[in-house]
Amino acid sequence: MIVLMKHDTAPGDIEKVMEKVRSLGFLPHAISGSQSMTIGITGNKSRIDTDLFMSMSGVEDVIQVSKPYKLVSRDIKREDTVIQVGEDEVGGKDLTVIAGPCSVESRSQILEIALMLSEMGVKFLRGGAYKPRTSPYSFQGLKEEGLEFLKEAAVAAGMHVITEVKDTETLPLVMRYADILQVGSRNMYNFSLLERIGEQRKPVLIKRAFSATIEELLMAGEYVAAKGNYQIIFCERGIRSFDPLTRNSLDLTAVPLVKKLSHFPIIVDPSHGTGAWDLVIPMSQAAVVAGADGLMIEVHPDPSVALSDGFQSLRPDKFKELLERLRVISPIVGKTVRAPQSSTLVSNN
Repeated sequence: MIVLMKHDTAPGDIEKVMEKVRSLGFLPHAISGSQSMTIGITGNKSRIDTDLFMSMSGVEDVIQVSKPYKLVSRDIKREDTVIQVGEDEVGGKDLTVIAGPCSVESRSQILEIALMLSEMGVKFLRGGAYKPRTSPYSFQGLKEEGLEFLKEAAVAAGMHVITEVKDTETLPLVMRYADILQVGSRNMYNFSLLERIGEQRKPVLIKRAFSATIEELLMAGEYVAAKGNYQIIFCERGIRSFDPLTRNSLDLTAVPLVKKLSHFPIIVDPSHGTGAWDLVIPMSQAAVVAGADGLMIEVHPDPSVALSDGFQSLRPDKFKELLERLRVISPIVGKTVRAPQSSTLVSNN
């Protein structure tokens, strides 16, 4: 159920409604919009009598929600949620561009890439330190040392860190280094991890699992929101299909569908979605036109020697070409892409 509060309702009246929810044994979730406040109610197993709230001061309306995902739904908030990361945003006017290598391979490698990306105007640095791989014999990442290198590079380049958290055991460590936590596709159904992340107050990017439906992706976000973390970013990264010519089938219908059903932003990962570097640029363009709030692109200075996913990584020159194309395309859908900047950054080498 959702309780809609009137515009300019006194904070005391809002708290009284939330206390009423708690007295019934349920959990209130206050979701703020630019013009209104909505209180979502979770924990109820059956319908709640709307009359319990309609007579309370400041209440404008009470709505029963049939969707299993309540807090991530458009029903609870009609306007888009913009995720604040430092002075930057995800879901705002700027197209969010997240870039970097699949894996942090060395201090010099990630520092070189970070400084290069920063000069191109990129504010979000990706890189894996803990790498859940299909084979136990594949490169598993540099772990804490990789996190240290990643954070050092991001600070030197004036960027934000996004990196994958593999399990609940390493979550506290990753929290120390990451500005955005990434839940990989293999962990989208890891409900214990989602709940633990929900207890944090840090943005989280949730990647769609290989065979997950749109509703299952939204429900993964609901696990996080139900614990009080409303800083959620969804990511379409392709689903498995019968065609062997691509790593996955990049389902761009997920973009307008998620934006229709949820108020949280959605970005697209065309690197994993295609598995082929020469498909990344055209599918990135298509994702932006479809309405994506951002892109996650794998970039490596020499993909031929990358320790993971080199075949789907863009060289710097190709990534620069992509950004130039996006600067032309993005205004069509009301987005902008940061212009390149002259570097005054100092390397720690």
